[in-house]
Amino acid sequence: MDPSHTEPRTQLMRADAAKLGPPQRFLPPIHGPVVQDSTLGDYYRILLKQKSVIIASVLIVVTLVTIATFRMTPLYEASARIAISKEDSGDNLRINNQGGETDYSFDYNIELDTQAKIIQSDTLALRVIDDLHLGQDRSLANAVVNTALPRSEKLSSAEIRKETQALGVWHGSLAVNKIPRTRMIEIRYTSPDPKLAAQVVNTLASVYIENNYRARYESTMQASEWLSKQLTDLQLKVETSQAALVKYQRKNGIVGIDEKQNTITSKLDQLNRELTTAEDDRLQKQANYQLLSSSNLESIPELSQNGLIQRFREDEGALKKQLAQATSQFGPSYPKVIELNSQVTQIEVNIKNEIDRIASRKGSEYQAALSRENMLRGAFDAQKQEANLLNEKSIAYNALKHDADSNRQLYDGLLQKLKEAGINSGLKSSNVRIVDVARAPLSPAKPNIPNNIALGFLLGLVGGIALAFVLESLDNTVRTPEQVETLTSLPSLGMIPLSLDISSMKNSAKTKSILLSTAAQTDLRKTSISLLAHARPKSEVAESYRALRTSILLSSIGSAPKVIMVTSALPQEGKTTTSINTAIVLAQKGGKVLLVDADMRRPSIHQTFELRNRSGLSTILTGSNTTEEVVVASPILPNLFVLPAGPPPPHPAELLGSEVMRNLLNSWRDQYDHIIVDTPPVLSVTDAVLLSVEMDTVLLVIRSAQTSKDALRRSRDVLNQVNAKVMGVVVNAIDLQSPDAYYYYYGSNYAGRYYDESAGHS
Repeated sequence: MDPSHTEPRTQLMRADAAKLGPPQRFLPPIHGPVVQDSTLGDYYRILLKQKSVIIASVLIVVTLVTIATFRMTPLYEASARIAISKEDSGDNLRINNQGGETDYSFDYNIELDTQAKIIQSDTLALRVIDDLHLGQDRSLANAVVNTALPRSEKLSSAEIRKETQALGVWHGSLAVNKIPRTRMIEIRYTSPDPKLAAQVVNTLASVYIENNYRARYESTMQASEWLSKQLTDLQLKVETSQAALVKYQRKNGIVGIDEKQNTITSKLDQLNRELTTAEDDRLQKQANYQLLSSSNLESIPELSQNGLIQRFREDEGALKKQLAQATSQFGPSYPKVIELNSQVTQIEVNIKNEIDRIASRKGSEYQAALSRENMLRGAFDAQKQEANLLNEKSIAYNALKHDADSNRQLYDGLLQKLKEAGINSGLKSSNVRIVDVARAPLSPAKPNIPNNIALGFLLGLVGGIALAFVLESLDNTVRTPEQVETLTSLPSLGMIPLSLDISSMKNSAKTKSILLSTAAQTDLRKTSISLLAHARPKSEVAESYRALRTSILLSSIGSAPKVIMVTSALPQEGKTTTSINTAIVLAQKGGKVLLVDADMRRPSIHQTFELRNRSGLSTILTGSNTTEEVVVASPILPNLFVLPAGPPPPHPAELLGSEVMRNLLNSWRDQYDHIIVDTPPVLSVTDAVLLSVEMDTVLLVIRSAQTSKDALRRSRDVLNQVNAKVMGVVVNAIDLQSPDAYYYYYGSNYAGRYYDESAGHS
């Protein structure tokens, strides 16, 4: 199109939009609710759609990993195991066996970690490297032997670099690991030479055990030297403290060895016991003496149990009985009565004398007990004062004795440890032993070909899946009717499947018969697709166009739309094919249909029907021809008429937006049941936008997996700005084999089987 002969599209759109009222709404086509798949289903379809990418990724990664694996140098790994038991006490300075806290605080995991780090130390590494001559020169041996010299005096910078390189290789090939829930450590070394790998591991274990023994031996000897020095000083302290204790003991008269055997304290205890006994005896005798002074003498046990008093009491009772009989018989003046009274009086005097005698004796006993108690109390008080004086002296005595005992105990302990250290220094023992020696491996440990290939497969699969989702996220095209409705809120009127059997149509006799000239004069493939609804009426494509026809006829309340414009967002989206096949299926229904090619910039309908394009819509609009002169009947259906575009005019937009075009449309409404108008793409030129305001309805055609989402939304917005009556969107060339069309495939496949079965029964 020549821009100099065309007005800006925005101005024409505004001019035509000013002639229209508010936008009209159409009844959307009848269709079921959109079925939204689950998220897992969406992921599964993405993986199916991008399966070629995933397979390619897996193949590439597995191939690269396999090539790299076979190019790697085989490495052999030898291993040995050593057991480390707990030391029976490396602490030679512990005098008393009171190491409970040390035992409780011992952490064997820390001990194993420490020993593992020692095995990995540079010192042991350099010794093994030197023993096996793994280094390039003797500098590695010097580095181990001359440990007392500064680093700069031992090795030159070149030797240090060689040593560093050797240590780097060593640490990269060595692995030292604890074996869980055991007291064992596993040593592994990797090398291209299997014998060297085993030799390195065994040498390292031997060097480690020797180093452990040397460390224990040196520690023992150091302890022995320290103990010998300490014993000399401690012996002098023991002798001095013992002499001070004896001197003080003699000076203060402390005979016993300890407080329990001291004579003063022993005598004090004895006096205390005797005083207590005397007090008890005095109290008992005092109580008896006081009872004799009471009036109730009969309650005194000693009186009631006295034999003489008991005889006196018996005689007194007999005499009183006789006295009572004689008195009652003879009277008180009778001589016998007087004699009996005299005898009773004498017996009472005897009883009194006996009681006085007993009381006198008890008083003497009481006085004697009291005197003895007072004497013992005086002796006890004197002894107690002497004991208090002894206690004051024993404070210093105990201090001297404790000092002497401590020095003696410490001396004995150090002497015992010195003897043990001497014995240990002569025994070559170690708490480390080799459990399993290393053997030369028979097969390489690296590379592990199955594991590497499996890992490559896993990485390729993960990378392929990730790439598939990345490509899917970058895909900005519209593929399914659901995407159309989500993006534009416009109904999806239908979907046209991608025809895959065009090659079979090229040899179809019916296809050749409907053409007016030979296949060499036209593109057979393009012609076959455009006439597919007529050439193969039982195909999936033909059925899709019939479904589109149903959506068009039921799109509005009342009568079906007559003037239908078919357009697209961009070129090569199938709008012309959709226009032709829609006209064919409408004509097959029996209506009189006019197919108008309004794409005067790139006309193509006349090529499909092999018509001459010397005259057409452009010549009618310019007044060169009338409608009756250029409208021709199609060669396939008698009620289908075609109006070619005609020669391309210099100003197509002005012609399509003219009053003449409006009058033509109005006249065609009376002559035909349906008028299908094929127009240029909406986003390419303004022709379709200008013409859309005169249409009863507009069909927007997109191509699945080709039309971008932005182009679809932009096309909708452009048509809405001029209040075009957009019926809906037709999704063209949708691949039913694609995972995106999973649900549509079964419906289409069912329709194809239905037609095949019908054909078989006809």
